[in-house]
Amino acid sequence: MTRELKRITLLIFAMFFSLLIASSLIQFINADSLMADGKNPRALYDGYKTQRGSILADGKLVAFSVKTDDKYQYLREYAGPAFGAVTGFYSLAQGTTGIERSLDSYLTGKNSSQFFEQVNALLSGNPLAGASANLTIDPDVQQVAFDALGTLTGAVVAIEPSTGKILALVSTPGFDANLLAVHNIAVADSNYQKLVSGSNSPLINRAIGGELYAPGSVFKVVMASAALESGNFTPASKLPNPKKFKLPGTSTYIYNSGEGKCGTSKPEVTIADALRFSCNIPFAELGLKLGQDAISAQAQKFGFGKSFDLPLKSTASVYPTGMDDAQTALSSFGQFDDKVSALQMAMVSAAIGNGGVLMKPTLINSILSANLAVLSQPANETLGQAVSQSTAEQVKNMMVDAVSKGVSSNGRISGVRVAGKTGTAQNGKGQPYTLWFTGFAPAENPRVAVAVVVANGGGMGQRGFGNLVAAPIAQKVMKAVLNK
Repeated sequence: MTRELKRITLLIFAMFFSLLIASSLIQFINADSLMADGKNPRALYDGYKTQRGSILADGKLVAFSVKTDDKYQYLREYAGPAFGAVTGFYSLAQGTTGIERSLDSYLTGKNSSQFFEQVNALLSGNPLAGASANLTIDPDVQQVAFDALGTLTGAVVAIEPSTGKILALVSTPGFDANLLAVHNIAVADSNYQKLVSGSNSPLINRAIGGELYAPGSVFKVVMASAALESGNFTPASKLPNPKKFKLPGTSTYIYNSGEGKCGTSKPEVTIADALRFSCNIPFAELGLKLGQDAISAQAQKFGFGKSFDLPLKSTASVYPTGMDDAQTALSSFGQFDDKVSALQMAMVSAAIGNGGVLMKPTLINSILSANLAVLSQPANETLGQAVSQSTAEQVKNMMVDAVSKGVSSNGRISGVRVAGKTGTAQNGKGQPYTLWFTGFAPAENPRVAVAVVVANGGGMGQRGFGNLVAAPIAQKVMKAVLNK
């Protein structure tokens, strides 16, 4: 009998010990992640008991709380649709998204780093105030990018190459987060249903995720980098220059834009000229010479295959694997199953402009407590040497030629050397093209790298192309940075 009691006693102690560990995990170790869960209604309702911290972009309030007379005490207000892709929303009906979700524990004052403030509030009886998030976004550049996209469906990402700080992150069509922040749950839910039921899906952040896009010819920057990094090619290396090229093992032919030779009637063309005139055939030939493994390795060095915590979570861009020769050829000029985000292509240009060094992209300058103590101030972080400094210099010069005397001419800025590359990606028979520009300026000491993607052919179906639609948008964004 005594033995049985001992067993039962040990079992009870084990159960209590397990419960203690589980509750500790929930209350302390997992507290921040649980608080940040946008689907946690208890955390959301509790959040209305405190004055939620502000979100600022270079000192401009883009999300803040105002006192109300209703039971929720505070109402969240937003700067407008231009910032929706960054701030997200804080809604009784739909939870949280964007920075509101990613930094929820800080904004509500419940992050573990705010422990002493929490204790002080408890002892003093004073209300707990949330921390403020200071973003890297330049509000003027953000607004210019949003206005430049206008009614188009697409995205813009602008990055400071030397630091990785994101100066603009825009997705269109945008949305007004104020429509979802109202305290009338029925009204907020009705507004949400209107946003999600439309065909243009404004709540999808096209800058960093959603359905990724075929890159088309902007992928040629990655290809040129892979070629030079292999040590077997230079910008002056020549490739065959036919009017059409039969994909290996198929009866399918591919063509350059205009269905002629690449920039010259000569039987061969240099890699530099193939990039300048954005020709598909030479890059398909180059891809077959390099092989998919070398291309994939280079793409990974630029960040393909990785998700980045901005702290918004980005979708990893894709360079496909397991391809046959025909598929490899198509992938070599940004077709087949290549899929990228605007963030990824901005990172490619930023690395080239930064001497080959890829910086981790970030939206956060600092997080400050209510008493202005620094809770978090992320340091600039290097992700690695995407290409050598020599390769970066040579690719940069090819991109400069593409803008100054090539098919990316609408990226030009008077008095400034701009490095850039346009793209016009096909999406299947009869489907509208996806239009691109990526680049940086000034070429010799870049202050901004940019990527612009416009979906649905910019409303022009298969008549639109990157230099016509995307390049002028990128030019406006780059000028907005350079003119500050």
